Formats: sequence, C-alpha cells, structure tokens
Amino acid sequence: MSVNRTSAKTILCYVTDRRSLPGASGAIERAIERAASVGVDWIQVREKDLEARALEALVRRGIEICAGRSRLIVNGRLDVALGAGATGVHLGEASLPVPRVSAWRAAAGRPEFSIGVSCHSQQAAQAAESGGADYVFFGPVFSTPSKASFGGPQGLERLASVCRAVKIPVLAIGGVIESNAENCLAAGAAGIAAIGMFQREGDLAAIVRRLRGPSSAK
Repeated sequence: MSVNRTSAKTILCYVTDRRSLPGASGAIERAIERAASVGVDWIQVREKDLEARALEALVRRGIEICAGRSRLIVNGRLDVALGAGATGVHLGEASLPVPRVSAWRAAAGRPEFSIGVSCHSQQAAQAAESGGADYVFFGPVFSTPSKASFGGPQGLERLASVCRAVKIPVLAIGGVIESNAENCLAAGAAGIAAIGMFQREGDLAAIVRRLRGPSSAK
C-alpha cells in the first residue's frame, strides 16, 4: 500500500455509520458519494451489525460509487473485503492477528491490499507495525459516545507518543472535529478518521480543503 507518513497530504478517512444517518433509503450510499466526490481519501465501511451477504452487497455498491476516487476499506471482515474486491481491511485489536493477514497478503502477491489496525496504546501500535500493518487508528483522542467502550479519551500527548513510536501513518480518531483536527496533525498524526465530521450536513468540500491546508491541496 502506497501510504507515506512523510507525505504532505493529510489522509482523510470517512468511517461509515448508517444508523446515525437519516432513515431514508440510500442514505449511506449518498454519504459515500458525497465523501468520494470531495476528495476524502479512504472510506471505511464499518457496519458491524450487518450479516456478511448484506455487508458484501453494500461494499460492492460502495466500490462502484467511489469509482477509483477513494479507497474503500472494510472494517473487521477480511472475507467480505476479499469477496467484494475492497482495497483493504481494517482490523480491531481482537480481530484476526495482523501477522496472519500480512502473511496471506505476501503469499497472495497482493501488496496493494492495505491492512489497518485500531489501537488504544503505544504497545498495540508498535505490535501492529511489526506485524505488517500499513497504518493504525489511535484513539479515542477526545471524548466521544461512539468510543466510550474503549475508555476515556487518550489525549494529544499520548497521540504524539504513538506517532513518534512508529513509522507507519497514525490516524487520529475519536471525537475529532474540524476545530481540534489541527491539534491532532500538530501532534504528528498523518491524518484524521471520523464519522460525524464527514456525515453531517454542510459544505464538506470546504471542510476537506481546510483540513488539508493550502500546502497539501491536491
């Protein structure tokens, strides 16, 4: 996977949550289209309650919508990611072991298939890197109901420590909004992963431009 921590471009990842979208049919597809159309780099389909067939159908539809504009990654389900033709899988700390997925990738000759890991400690981030992960999510950086099960906010100092401890890109997640995203980037994060910031109504194109900054425009 061609991600470089030293790249000037801030990595932006929209993590889906269809249950928090308005109930109209097709809302998640519209949210994916909106994110892809304004240049969000990665879209992670994180719909843990869907059974495999429904999830695969959604991922396939998402890939069609993205049409090469954004990388589409599946949360937690390597089988679905492979079956649907996604560009990567994002593993939780309790998912398949990273070395096992990395070994499969090497054996299959699929270097372009990305492997990401959600981490909640420096040790976990270092283990993910040594196991072959291409990037990690670290958080929750700030307080957020969606990450309450992972404990209290980690804060910017711990984020900075993790960024210094690994060479792969670290994306900040958990309570990240436009007003605090710059602090995460200043702490060393290579990018931002978020649900609400990319799903809320508003001028998403303008938000993306501001998050990237003038020196990292496409």
